[in-house]
This record gives sequence, C-alpha cells and structure tokens, in this order.
Amino acid sequence: MDQANAKVVLDRDDMRRTLVRIAHEIVERDGGAELALIGIHRRGAVLAARLQPLVAELAEAGVPLGEVDISFYRDDLATRPAAPVVHASHLDFPVEGRTVVIVDDVLYTGRTVRSAIEALFGYGRPAAVRLAVLADRGHRELPIRPDFVGKNLPTARGERVNVHVEEIDGVDEVVIAPDRPSDVADARSGLTGNGQRSAEAGRPPEGRPVK
Repeated sequence: MDQANAKVVLDRDDMRRTLVRIAHEIVERDGGAELALIGIHRRGAVLAARLQPLVAELAEAGVPLGEVDISFYRDDLATRPAAPVVHASHLDFPVEGRTVVIVDDVLYTGRTVRSAIEALFGYGRPAAVRLAVLADRGHRELPIRPDFVGKNLPTARGERVNVHVEEIDGVDEVVIAPDRPSDVADARSGLTGNGQRSAEAGRPPEGRPVK
C-alpha cells in the first residue's frame, strides 16, 4: 500500500459510532424476529462480535453469534494453484427459522458474500438473510446489495480499501490507498502478486482482500 497517499476515512470513534448505528438499524428492521449474527472470517467475525452485545441489548433478547470461513466456497477454488488456508467455522446454534445477519468489513464485487451465503445454507435454512457491512466500495459483479451499510466509499478499481481492527491489526481504522502500479496490472488480469488467480478482480496480492 502507498502509505504516503493513504487516506483514513473512518477512525476508531467513527467505527464505534457506525457499529452502534448499524445495531440500531438491525433491531429497528428485524427486532421482532429471532436474530443471529454471523461474521465472515476474519475481520467480519471481529465486527460481528462487536455488534452482538449491542444488538442483544437493544433487542432485549439473546442473539447467537457465529462465524464462517468461505475458503471451500470460493468460485475460483478449482483454478487456484495452492490450497486455501482454512479456518474453522463456528455455528453452534440452529439457523432454521432465524433472521441471520451476515457481517463483513468491505463489500466489493459480492463474490465473498455469495460464498458466505452458500456456506450458511450448509447449516440449514434461515427464515431470512441480511447483510451488514462496515464499508461498501461499489464495483459489484453479482446482484448483491447490503441491508445495513456503515459507509459508502466511492472508489476506483485501482484503489484499495483496508479495514483495520484492534484485535488483529492493533488499530481501528478504515483506509483508502492507491495500489502500486504492479498491483493494478495484476488486478486487471485477475492475478495476485505471486501469480495466483483471485476470485475477484482487484484483490491485492498482500494484506486484506477487497471484496
């Protein structure tokens, strides 16, 4: 990432206020339903864990929390030369009849969310599925639209949106920065910096994938 030209669009306080607002919106829309939150590994899972107590307090009800790893549900799995790094999914509650809110950090092409929905339905059939994202950067390739958005970030394909969370990165912030020229060329060809093909054009070769 070009640190000199990086721009912080959400800082720690902004992220906290944004999550509180999203929690209110979730309860206002679906507070009468049996809610559950499921984060997409990794940073989506962190954000879901932060949202869970906020939603539970507002809904005055228990809200189960889970996380999914989408490694085996990617639409480029057969073309990847290396095996994906797989993390455990944790859904220790039945999803049938619940309104499940999938939580992720950045929404980009929609392919990550599609994979998460496929993974979720492997556990059962929810009554409804919603999507909450901290940042929506546009450039959708699939007909997927978030129900709850922290911040809309108009971006160029030659830019990266990185969400940093204290639990993983030591700081809470959302940053936009231009890719290096080699990264942009790789993104256009669908290749990462080490020659691996990405599920989504525009995925950077290192750091947090944009989605």
